[in-house]
Amino acid sequence: MKNVPFKGVIAYPITPFDENEKVDIPLFKKLTERLIVSGSHGIAPLGSTGVMPYLSDEEKEAVTEATIEQTQGRVPTLVGVSNLTTDKTVHHAKFAEKAGADAVMIIPMSYWKLTDDEIVSHYDTVASKISIPIMAYNNPATSGVDMSPALLKRLLEIPNVTMIKESSGDIQRMHYLRKELGEDVAFYNGSNPLALAAFTAGARGWCTAAPNLIPELNVALYNAVEEGNIEKAQEVFYKQFDLLKFIVNKGLPRAVKAGLNILGEEGGNLRNPLKPLTAEETQELKNIIKILN
Repeated sequence: MKNVPFKGVIAYPITPFDENEKVDIPLFKKLTERLIVSGSHGIAPLGSTGVMPYLSDEEKEAVTEATIEQTQGRVPTLVGVSNLTTDKTVHHAKFAEKAGADAVMIIPMSYWKLTDDEIVSHYDTVASKISIPIMAYNNPATSGVDMSPALLKRLLEIPNVTMIKESSGDIQRMHYLRKELGEDVAFYNGSNPLALAAFTAGARGWCTAAPNLIPELNVALYNAVEEGNIEKAQEVFYKQFDLLKFIVNKGLPRAVKAGLNILGEEGGNLRNPLKPLTAEETQELKNIIKILN
């Protein structure tokens, strides 16, 4: 596959804040290192888990640079550069490329509902300004825009839009992409509860925040699929299913930070308006983690 640097488990680091709600870059680097040494195959800062929309331009740039500095080329980096305007998206994409990112991820963020032609133009403009590959990200739950399989197919006609991340929760989308675009289409699963189904549908990788808490199980699932051991893959997947469902349902940033604290790791603070898990939710997460460890 041309210009497709990712395969396997692509981990999302959280963006930790200090008690004054300032981004804690040293802690971010420490948490990123945990993801690398525990076996993640790629690092993807500034996604939903990294609360990218809540960060200033300067903070996004600081996180981007910190990621590149910490990974040191050991694993590829996929930097989120989405913004409401095409101009700002171009700005962050160019910054990520200059900093040394291997690829950028873009979700169509919008206040007004964008037409398909507007979305294609948005991606095409950004693609024309950088030389690294782009992952088009479909997540209607967070963006308010549901990119149809037909639209995703159009986006892949743009030369350096080489990857699709599908988080609609519809496994049929992945089957469609593989059927319509052939074995070489590089699509990635972003819906945690569909991890097993997506791999069996041909997903090249799994973009997930779960490696912050259960990296061994996440990597074991991928390895079992790669080995063709479906029985083992099912066993490993069902073992982690309750945790995958919990962190999605409770909100990735707050659930992952709570989970890190339960594991004895420093998870930092949240930025308002996000609030920590309730005592009841925290206990539920403790019970889930206890079974897994």
